[in-house]
Formats: sequence, structure tokens, C-alpha cells
Amino acid sequence: MLPDLQSLIELQDLDLAAERLRRRIADLPAVQAALDERIAALSATVADVKERMAASQAARRDIEKDLAVVQGRLSKYKEQLMEVKTNKEYHAMQTEIGTAEQSVRQQEDRLLDRMEEAEKQAAELKAAEAALKAGQSEVARDRQELESERAKDEAELGRLTAERARVAAGVSAPALSLFEHVSKHRKGVALSQASNGHCTQCHVRLRPQVYNDVRRNAGLMQCESCSRILYFVPSPAPADAAAPSSVE
Repeated sequence: MLPDLQSLIELQDLDLAAERLRRRIADLPAVQAALDERIAALSATVADVKERMAASQAARRDIEKDLAVVQGRLSKYKEQLMEVKTNKEYHAMQTEIGTAEQSVRQQEDRLLDRMEEAEKQAAELKAAEAALKAGQSEVARDRQELESERAKDEAELGRLTAERARVAAGVSAPALSLFEHVSKHRKGVALSQASNGHCTQCHVRLRPQVYNDVRRNAGLMQCESCSRILYFVPSPAPADAAAPSSVE
């Protein structure tokens, strides 16, 4: 194979590997943002439970105040009952006492509902805070892994960059210029393997003479459709055909 062509194939592999690393590094902020959103969602759940608890506690205090007022009124009516002098006043006071007692029961039921709600909210808060704590631990671990991956990817990218410079230094100026030009206009893919008479990148059938020339790997030939530099990878010879047979 032409040395320049062999080097360009190596350059292409290095460029593609480097591009994959760049994309992974570029994707890290989005991954980190997703981790931030996860913690924000868990924190919002805790805040929501606390907010509902505060509202419930405020409502409970209002009920306790209303209950105290009604209980005070009931006590007053019972005291007044001892002072009535006529049956009419007695029955009227009994009616007031019955109404007050019913109101007391209603307020006590409302208070009981709030107490039960408080128990449920306390359990809900405990679960939400536990989920937040677990999420924070997991996210902290994930962040560490991301930073470790970033460091490894950046180190590998540096190695690939240095290796690319070494390989590029051994390529002739015309060949390297052609490679860079095609790569720029073909999204970083300057080479294409020729196989079964086709360019494997654009899938266009090559002219027979072009395909035969490409199979020799003796020069830099370009696809007439996509302009990529073509190369050919011979099929490995079968093991039994490669080994000479011994005849007695």
C-alpha cells in the first residue's frame, strides 16, 4: 500500500477517535445539568411537604382557637343555666347548650382530621428527606465518576492529538492537504473503503476501471461522487489456501 495512503487511514482513525472524545466531553455539561435537576426535583418535593405541613399547622391553630371560643361559650351557657327562673328560659338555654356542644364536636372532628393529616405529612416528609439524602449521595458519586471520565478523556485526547501530529508529519504535503480539504467538507470523514465495487460512504457504484485502480492501493484516488479518498482492504486468505499442501 502507498505509504501516504496508509498514513491517511491512520490519521482518519485518530481523527474519528478524537472527535468521539470531544463529543463526550462536550456532553458532560448536559449530564451534570441533569444531575442538578434531579437534586432540584427532590429538594422541591421536600419543600412542598414542608409548605403543606406549615399550612396544615396554621389551620390547626385556627381550629384550636375556634374550639376554645366555642368551649368558652358552652361553659358560659352551663353557668347561666343554673340561674334561669322559668321553663322557657331553661329550654332556650338548653337549645344554646346543644348548639354549642354540636359545634364543639365539629371542631374536635376537624382538629382530629388535622392531627391525622399531620401524622401522614410527617411520614411523607421523612420519606422525602431520605430520598433527598440518598439522591445527594448518588449524585455526588456520579459527579466524581464524571470528573474522572473527563480527566481520562482529556488525557486520551491529548495523546491522540500528539499521535496525529506525529503521523501527519510523515505524510507528503499534497496528500495531507487533500486529506484536510476533503475532511473539512465531509464532516471529518475524508476516506472511504471501497468494497464490492462501491464507495461505502456514499454507496455509489464505482466505475470498473476506478475500482480496479483503487484495489491496488498504489495512489490517492477519490470517489467521483463524494470526493472521499478511496482505499481497499483485501480479504484475508483462507488458512487452508495460505498454507502449502505437501504431496507425498
